[in-house]
Amino acid sequence: MLRTIKLAALGVLRSSGVFTLVANSRWRQERLLILCYHGISLEDEHLWRPRLYVEPQKMEQRLECLKKGKFSILPLGEALQQLRSESLPPRSVALTFDDGTYDFFRQAYPLLRSYGFPANVYQTTYYTALQRPVCNLICSYMLWKMRCDVIADVEGLGLPGPLDLRTDASRGTIVRGLLAIADRENKTGLQRDELAARLARVLKIDYAELKAKRILQLMNYSELQEISRNGVDVQLHTHRHRTPEDEVLFRKEIQDNRSTLQKLIPTPLVHFCYPSGVYATSFLPWLQKEQVVSATTCDTGLAERQTESLLLPRFVDQQTRTQIEFESWVTGVGDLLAVRRKAAAQKQISSRG
Repeated sequence: MLRTIKLAALGVLRSSGVFTLVANSRWRQERLLILCYHGISLEDEHLWRPRLYVEPQKMEQRLECLKKGKFSILPLGEALQQLRSESLPPRSVALTFDDGTYDFFRQAYPLLRSYGFPANVYQTTYYTALQRPVCNLICSYMLWKMRCDVIADVEGLGLPGPLDLRTDASRGTIVRGLLAIADRENKTGLQRDELAARLARVLKIDYAELKAKRILQLMNYSELQEISRNGVDVQLHTHRHRTPEDEVLFRKEIQDNRSTLQKLIPTPLVHFCYPSGVYATSFLPWLQKEQVVSATTCDTGLAERQTESLLLPRFVDQQTRTQIEFESWVTGVGDLLAVRRKAAAQKQISSRG
């Protein structure tokens, strides 16, 4: 009911010209909207995790909205410099994509090129080198694909049967059980992929065929080099998609991430995104020691001149967002109406997951 009322109110505000008024205001020009995306579906991933994935059609609809609305689409680094110097053009927006999955290369990258829009990709790198599906995610996805079933024969999986796949909660329990086995046995990335293959056999899913589609895999080295040559700024996102609370381990994540990317791309690696939006104020001096000049969160909001550079808010777009909600945020109306809260952390992608 509250959502219906909110959408109706946004409709009234748009039809009465408030969206346009705010978009053209000095207030909006002094602020930067950083848009955040994660995955663009290759098949049905937006049905599996609508808060993580959007359909390609929705992505194109968003870009068309930005084009028709004459929004100024800027590379993040340039946008932040102009924000600090109070020289942003009207309706400034930066596009960011987290994780660097293959679906970005296949789905989003061609769209961005067709619109001539720059973008930033925050690239985690462990699975870039491994070139296997991210274990925890591919297991979750396969269980969801078989979500109406109860599997009695679980031989070779290491879990007690039967496996009830009918609810999110029961599927989550299965994934956690598989990851606990992997952690207990200190499995490598390749061994974790073998564990996912065993799950696929239990579920009677053709794992080789699924891997060939590159669903839930990261971009490879040549793909990263291509996008870097063509308007995409590849930046830091940790090596193993995690943020340890120990300084040495935290900084090693950035160092490993940077050393991998430096071999592929020539641009300075000074922008960072907190994996899964997980951050703490203790991280800020550690980032500074690693010469990181900006860091984005998943907290919702527009960035202002006085916003802490290492705690930048974004608007996380999702399959569940309506077009009018998206328009409210790019114009600035959404920020004016927002109830401030920190983003709920998503499940991390990790080399140990």
